[in-house]
Amino acid sequence: MSVTQADIKKALSTVQDPDLKKDLVSLNMIKDIVVEDSKISFTVVLTTPACPLKEKIRMDCEEAVRNVVGENAKIEIHITSSVTTQRENTPLLTGVKNIIAVASGKGGVGKSTVTTNLAVALAMSGAKVGLIDADIYGPSIPVMFNCEREQPEMKVVNGKNLIVPLEQYGVKLISIGFLAPPESAVVWRGPMASSALKQFISDADWGELDYLLLDMPPGTSDIHLTLVQTVLVTGAVIVTTPQKVALADATKGMAMFRQPQINVPILGVVENMAYFTPEELPDNKYFIFGKDGGKNIAEKFDVPLLGQIPLVQGIRESGDSGLPAVMKDGPTANAFMALAESLASQVAIRNATFGSTKKVELTV
Repeated sequence: MSVTQADIKKALSTVQDPDLKKDLVSLNMIKDIVVEDSKISFTVVLTTPACPLKEKIRMDCEEAVRNVVGENAKIEIHITSSVTTQRENTPLLTGVKNIIAVASGKGGVGKSTVTTNLAVALAMSGAKVGLIDADIYGPSIPVMFNCEREQPEMKVVNGKNLIVPLEQYGVKLISIGFLAPPESAVVWRGPMASSALKQFISDADWGELDYLLLDMPPGTSDIHLTLVQTVLVTGAVIVTTPQKVALADATKGMAMFRQPQINVPILGVVENMAYFTPEELPDNKYFIFGKDGGKNIAEKFDVPLLGQIPLVQGIRESGDSGLPAVMKDGPTANAFMALAESLASQVAIRNATFGSTKKVELTV
């Protein structure tokens, strides 16, 4: 077989990444091409382990190479991943590739449930994931991860005391709920809550992470401004339910991130409680909160609809028991895994399309 590495590379340059709309060679996603007798091997480096199109990319690569080497050659394709980032050389969270704020305009839309299952789904895909419970006044993450009685340890690094995040279900966690008794209320003014968030960011040993998710408090508050003033945020996810009052507040949340002085990219909208499906009638859908509200707001603001999550009893039970729904088999788990894949794709598109988000400088 008179085929060279250059021939294989040329063949693979005809294969496009379906999300990034560029060929794999120019994206530097092809590595370690080896040509030995009748065997061809190479590695495809995806932009995320949660890539939903990895099998399509594999098949497209095999077809492109097969057109050059013929049907009898053995083709061996290795699939790996390296999550992309626009956060190089940052003074804080230097080992974190992407910081994602999960926000909502109002409370009660299931933002913490969505954040929890997103984090676990990304970890299940093979990514390194952390989660900051930034809802200082109403922390939910300890309960949802079944570790509300746990307390993080401390370690000294270069003479500085650092919090060691807890780890549960493959996700590193920090919450004010770990530092205060579950029965007590956090009665703090805004600056104290903002100071706590800063500590979770700068005084914790997060190590190397592909994605750091922040479960933001509802609304638009000091906490949101503190986040964008402290670190370079990759993008924001807006969680809403389909009804009109939730959509109105979600619009305000989206507008906050899109203000010129903040300018954080919106990675997409999650429509939670999109429809009710009884466990005994899994094929039935009842749109008790309205239909397609999240889809419509995503279209209105020209952002992706990342997913529509059903309202089912199992999600509530999973939140209460501390075993996230995505870890159980069934349609709900599939919905959250698809949501994680969609988010990971949008992060990769954002990193390939836009430069780094600038740290916000506000004087008021």
